[in-house]
Amino acid sequence: MSTVKKTKTTGKKPVKAPKASAAKAGKAAISNTAAENPSVADNGQTPGVRRRDFIHIATVSFAGVGAAAVAMPLVSQMSASADVLALASIEVDVAAIQPGQSIKTSWRKQPVFIRNLTPAEVEEANKVDVGALRDPQTLADRTKPGKENWLITLGVCTHLGCVPLGAAAGEVKGEYGGYFCPCHGSHYDTAARIRKGPAPTNLVVPEFAFISDTVVKIG
Repeated sequence: MSTVKKTKTTGKKPVKAPKASAAKAGKAAISNTAAENPSVADNGQTPGVRRRDFIHIATVSFAGVGAAAVAMPLVSQMSASADVLALASIEVDVAAIQPGQSIKTSWRKQPVFIRNLTPAEVEEANKVDVGALRDPQTLADRTKPGKENWLITLGVCTHLGCVPLGAAAGEVKGEYGGYFCPCHGSHYDTAARIRKGPAPTNLVVPEFAFISDTVVKIG
């Protein structure tokens, strides 16, 4: 009779790694990864964020420099050109303008009226009650001492910028013997002061000075 021997088998359970060992392993993995890939920081964040910040700052800085580079030529273009500066002032010989006559000239691309008033026109202007005027000014306020007969104004109506009549021979001078704007009916007197119509102010007197008895510098 045969006998069967029973052998005892002992099964070993798998050994689990301690938690501390797992944590160390994780840190080691991060350290290895950081060594192999510089994009990983020690704190677990990628410096890509910092690189994006740098790119943003660099972009803004470049935009600022670009804006300045664009602004410089723009400012340069806005500066007065040589031909404009040359016309900043003009000199006009008025020797040929007789009393009662006027001429038209141009200054800074605007019409200018130069008028040699007669003694009667001077007297008419001085008789006006200045306090009753819309834009109170005396003839003396609008001319130079000793040159009260020389009235120099811009030939631009102060209503809408039209060119009034009255400077050329045969043109209508309006109800007050000065200038008349037919566009909306503004009447100016012999001192080019607004007397009737929608214009709010007198014709503008530009800066001028006599540099001799017969030559006037405008501007």
